[in-house]
Amino acid sequence: MRVAVSYGLVRRGLPAPPAFGRWIDRTAGMLDVEGAVSIRVSDAREGAALNERYRRRNGATNVLSFPARLPGDPEGFWGDIVLCAPVIVAEAESAGRPLRNHFAHLTVHGFLHLLGYDHEQPAERRRMEALEIRLLELFRIPDPYGNPPAVTRGGIH
Repeated sequence: MRVAVSYGLVRRGLPAPPAFGRWIDRTAGMLDVEGAVSIRVSDAREGAALNERYRRRNGATNVLSFPARLPGDPEGFWGDIVLCAPVIVAEAESAGRPLRNHFAHLTVHGFLHLLGYDHEQPAERRRMEALEIRLLELFRIPDPYGNPPAVTRGGIH
């Protein structure tokens, strides 16, 4: 996968471009997709402006996805992911999660939206969350939704 990363704020303390590239690349590999994505790490002002313009919602949100896939383009550009750093930092602190883990989760989440996954309906939400949990295991990141691990005869699964 080709991943272009840009920052609309000072990057200090935030994941570097290679981290985003690894998260997207490993996710794409597991899902057997190729192509390119663009990731923008925004400040609150830019995040709020995009959320208001494209979703008609006030204030910034953690992640926005803008699919751009063209029919008949099997290896082209999937779209843009916008990650609002101040929102993500506040969420990670509030939940007591490592910042890097939360960025990884929302990067994967945003990429799944580009691939057509959604969580508007309960069945869609369960399917998308289950896939996110499996994908995040690739990075040794615990279930971000707080589900306890399943216990099987062989121990924890």
